[in-house]
This record gives sequence, C-alpha cells and structure tokens, in this order.
Amino acid sequence: MKIDKFKVEEWFNKYEKDAVYDLADTCVESLSVDELLRITGNKDRLIKEIFSRKLNYGDILGSPKLKKGISKLYKNQSPQNITPTHGAIGANQLVMLSMVEPKDKVVTVIPTYQQHYSIPKSFGANVKTLRLKEENNWLPDLNELENLVKKDTKLICLNNPNNPTGAVIPDEMLRNIIQIAQKSNAYILSDEVYRGLNHKGNPFSESIADIYEKGISTGSMSKVFSLAGLRLGWVAANKDVINKINSQRQYNTISISVLDDFFASVALENKDKIITRNLEKINIGKKIVMDWAKSEPLVTLIPPNGGTTAFVKYDLPLTSTELCKKLQQETGVMILPGETLEYNKYLRIGYGNNFDRLETALKIFSNWLRKQI
Repeated sequence: MKIDKFKVEEWFNKYEKDAVYDLADTCVESLSVDELLRITGNKDRLIKEIFSRKLNYGDILGSPKLKKGISKLYKNQSPQNITPTHGAIGANQLVMLSMVEPKDKVVTVIPTYQQHYSIPKSFGANVKTLRLKEENNWLPDLNELENLVKKDTKLICLNNPNNPTGAVIPDEMLRNIIQIAQKSNAYILSDEVYRGLNHKGNPFSESIADIYEKGISTGSMSKVFSLAGLRLGWVAANKDVINKINSQRQYNTISISVLDDFFASVALENKDKIITRNLEKINIGKKIVMDWAKSEPLVTLIPPNGGTTAFVKYDLPLTSTELCKKLQQETGVMILPGETLEYNKYLRIGYGNNFDRLETALKIFSNWLRKQI
C-alpha cells in the first residue's frame, strides 16, 4: 500500500532534535509521573500499586476503570461505547481501516491532521477536501460542505477544536453539519484530541458521538491531559462501529500497555485538576502570542478559541518551508511551516510550553523578520 509522506511528522523528525526554541510543539507542558501522582493526593498508595503490577497484557479491551473514566468525558457514552488505542493516531487509523473501502467517498476539512485525507486516499477512496478560510474564522462553509457531500458519501472528517487554527465549531453549526451528513447517511469522524481545552465557557464542546448516532469521536491523553508519553487514545462510537473497530484492533493493537492504562485512569479520575492547570497555562501562552502578533506588522492572526496552537499568516516573499528552514538555521527557532498542512504563507505556533522561552523565541523571530525586508 502506497501512502503519502506524513509531512508534519517528517518535519519533526528532521528538525526537532536541533531546535533551540521549539515553537512547533502542540502539547501543554507535559506532566511528570511525580506531578501526576502528587495531583491525586494519594502518591504513596499509587506507587505501591505501580510496583506490584504485573507487566502482562492486562485487559485486552481496556480496564473497566479506564473505560469508565473515558466515558465520563461524554454525555451519552457508556464504557461499552469506548475502545482504547495506541494514541489518537491509532484511533483515527482504526476508524479508517474499519469504515472506509476502495472507491468510497470521503470529505474532510483541511487544514487538519493528515491522517484524515492521506489514509483514505491510500485505500483508493475518493477524497474531497473542504478548505477552511481565514475570512470565515477558520470555520467550515456549510454551503461548500453541502456541495461536496453526495448522496453516497461514506464519511465526513472534522477536527474540533481544529489543529492548527484553534477554531471551535459552535454547537449549532455542528448540528447543521449533522443534517448535511444525514442526507447521505454518512458517518462523521470528529478528531477531538483538543476537546476539553476550549478557552472560554465549558472547556468541553459537544462531542459528535453524543449528538449523532453515526458520529465517531477520537481522543487521547496527549493534549488535554499533558500525557503524550502514554501513547493512549480511544474511539467513542455506537456499538456497531466499536465492534468493527475491535475486529481490526486485534490485528494491530491486541491491548494497550497496562502502565498506560493505569496512569491514564489516574489522570481521568483527576481530570478537573489537570484541565484547570492546563487552561491556566494556555491562557498565559495565548496572551503572549496574541500580544506579539498585535505588535508585529508582518503577521496577522485569527485568535484561537480552543487547543494549543495558532495559525499565523505572514507577509514575506518566502514559502513557509523556506522561511522555517532559514529561521531555524539562523536562530535555532523551530516553527512548523503551513505547507506541511497544505497552506502556504502560514505558520503553526504552539503556546503551551515554557513561557519565558516562548517570549524570547518570538522576540528572536521578530528581529529575524526585520532582516528579511
């Protein structure tokens, strides 16, 4: 099976190790094991549990404690509607493997995580893309979506909150998208890895799995819970979809790590504390980026409403790839070029980590920009 190179991951593999200032990271500052256990208030007891745990396969479909914890992130999902995976990347792939056949029609928004168009394309599916626009605040144009969705469309792919723009689809718009999907009886896959990090109001948007019978939600412990090192994600969907996914899962997963299961269960039990911590950090980082963008004449930015990233437009006669290569070579500042997300003249900047370094890196970037004029 041939598949396109994964542009974002290829960029990280090539440039991350040499970065002095990493503004491409999409996680809120990661928790250490010690920090996670201290948050619970039961560190000593949990340490004993960790050291007594046998390193076997554990619960093949995830422990009851883990699945109950994940299900509580939703309004209408029971543990039977959940299957754990190797990160959200594993969740998205399993959905595609289970639901998409050659020649199926798939519609996906871009920019988004490349899995949502490259994987179905590699299967021989007919993939159409809906380009999000800055003038629409990076929200889907419903008229364009309706024109793309045909009577036999199999799957519509969303990313909510969106990576890289930080746009959050309003609940009413999400219901309008469902109405479009219902006309063709299409499934909707919503990559919700940043769900829980809305910047205002309820940090959790409506989940597609809660409001649409054929809605499929994928999530992970990486972004919202600052535990990317666990490599633990999940699918939430109706039982028919979960059964199909579990059949595929036997071929590439078998089970998740018992330690990942344990730590994720602990985090989920303390989700309110972790999310409060992370939203405080996001608000600090977002303010730094927004203040910088307001003071920098060569960039413009639609304020993100969720997640950990901003999509910055710049005004220079360089492609985004050229800019990011040159910037890192000359200053050590790593930024992700928009071309890895199919958008030239844009840059993705993450703002959830080390705010002193974030401010320093943005100042370095501004000074560098001046020299390019």
